[in-house]
Amino acid sequence: MSWTRRAWLAGLGFGGAGILGAMAYRTAPRFWRQYFHEMRRPVAAPPLKPDVGAWTESGLYLAWLGHATLLMRLDGFTILTDPVFSERAGIHLGPVTLGVKRLIAPPLALEELPRLDLILLSHAHMDHFDTPTLRRLEGRAPLVTARQTSDLIRARRYPQVHELGWGEVVRIGGAVVRAVEVNHWGARMRTDTWRGYNGYLIEAGRWRVLFAGDTADTDLFRRLRNGRGIDLAVMPIGAYNPWIRYHCTPEQAWRMANEAGAEFLVPVHHRTFTLSSEPIDEPIERLRAAAGPHQDRIALEHVGQEFHL
Repeated sequence: MSWTRRAWLAGLGFGGAGILGAMAYRTAPRFWRQYFHEMRRPVAAPPLKPDVGAWTESGLYLAWLGHATLLMRLDGFTILTDPVFSERAGIHLGPVTLGVKRLIAPPLALEELPRLDLILLSHAHMDHFDTPTLRRLEGRAPLVTARQTSDLIRARRYPQVHELGWGEVVRIGGAVVRAVEVNHWGARMRTDTWRGYNGYLIEAGRWRVLFAGDTADTDLFRRLRNGRGIDLAVMPIGAYNPWIRYHCTPEQAWRMANEAGAEFLVPVHHRTFTLSSEPIDEPIERLRAAAGPHQDRIALEHVGQEFHL
């Protein structure tokens, strides 16, 4: 380890903290190599910016803000999912965050968001549950999260906080939110394995939306298929190489959305953070190939892009 890196790690704290920093480098060299490489890399500007001011109170509107962060409006009911607006996703130590750096900036600042009716959190992983962002959202809207995760936020500063386990339902304003089982895990720091993890089926106005959060391959979404159908399924498509046990491939995401009976698929969990080894454009290319002649059912592909029904 170079002197520069050793000195930087020592600067994280006093005395023993510097020793712990050096030990951390030795135990996770791949992480630290990526961390120091990303320090020199700028965050790219998003290619598109959604015009949320033009959204009306009727219809389904959706904008991808990066990773699993979506802004949705369903007949006037506005939802923000897994909000991560920080430059890095990881462990926050005062002004320093030990974690992965964004490839692309959010297309909207928190201050540019419209009035929110619900903040929806799938699980406590740091690329989905960003505590600095959530502190800045305090007081903005009720929050729904997985069971045994509300201790990670200052719950009293939100209008309401609801923890849901699989199959549990809550009504918030004009929306009904049901937690659904997915194939993932919920521990934030490896040892806190008691934490829950959810996908959600959201019903508001005329619309039914599946937000899968994060999932590996599963047949669980078949349970959601019924006569009414699902208008849109938000499915993760990245971070499968080598993490195939925890993250589905694009082909599996396409199949699972079809098994749920979804008309459109919104691919997320790609093009925002480097979490795995596949090339940055591979997930969306594989999804297009899986869709074949039905690529018009892929609702969007680019950060900042909008979709409207």
